[in-house]
Amino acid sequence: MESTQWSGAFSGPGSAQRPTPDQERPLTGRTALVTGAAGGIGRACALAFAAAGARVYVVDLAGEQAEEVAGQVGGTAHVVDLSDPAAVDSLPTDADIVVNNAGLQHVAPVHEFPPDRFALIQRVMVEAPFRILRRTLPHMYDRGWGRVVNISSVHGLRASPFKVAYVAAKHGLEGLSKVVALEGAAHGVTSNCVNPGYVRTPLVERQIADQAAAHGIPPEDVVRQVMLDRTAIKRLIEPDEVAQAALWLCSPAAGYVTGTSLVLDGGWTAH
Repeated sequence: MESTQWSGAFSGPGSAQRPTPDQERPLTGRTALVTGAAGGIGRACALAFAAAGARVYVVDLAGEQAEEVAGQVGGTAHVVDLSDPAAVDSLPTDADIVVNNAGLQHVAPVHEFPPDRFALIQRVMVEAPFRILRRTLPHMYDRGWGRVVNISSVHGLRASPFKVAYVAAKHGLEGLSKVVALEGAAHGVTSNCVNPGYVRTPLVERQIADQAAAHGIPPEDVVRQVMLDRTAIKRLIEPDEVAQAALWLCSPAAGYVTGTSLVLDGGWTAH
């Protein structure tokens, strides 16, 4: 991350002042807990937050990759299955920033959707964020400062066929985020969602074959005809673009932003 991306938020238009060290690394002294941080959006968030000065807890089920990312950012890996409540409750409670990013996907019609898969997705994408915040908010309240960034999706605002569990979970995450925003405001805590469209991640790439089968089209047509059909900008969003939006929500420039959804969907919801 270039420090000038931050300095513009603190210097007025036309300012020739050089950024101070605090502006270059504005999260120095903060601790960020990022779930699903071994790859994709989570990895990009871990790198961006560490570059801004935060100590990072790299939380993921993939132990080897989590350790690798933790080594890159000088953070600590926590190899945890977020579908296991006891494991979630073992995570550190001293985070000033929580980025709830971990997720998984399953594509099937509602009448064929496996109930156990539906329940698993809710545990990882709704219950785990709730459990993490239930245990970290007291620390944020004590310090009088905290930032909650929930990596939602355009599917937190819109529905698509064949994704009942994912859409339900993201809508649930949106509600959780808004309640935390209302309760946390008096304690200096903000809570927001970031809502990207299709991001160039392994999760999305794995969906291509599933979507091809569900829609009865060749895999090479999935991105163009399904994933980007409703977007004005005809490309996938990159993980670092999402990470930079999450980082901005933790900056002084976003101190009055809470209870909202920052949509990065290339114009999808403009229709």
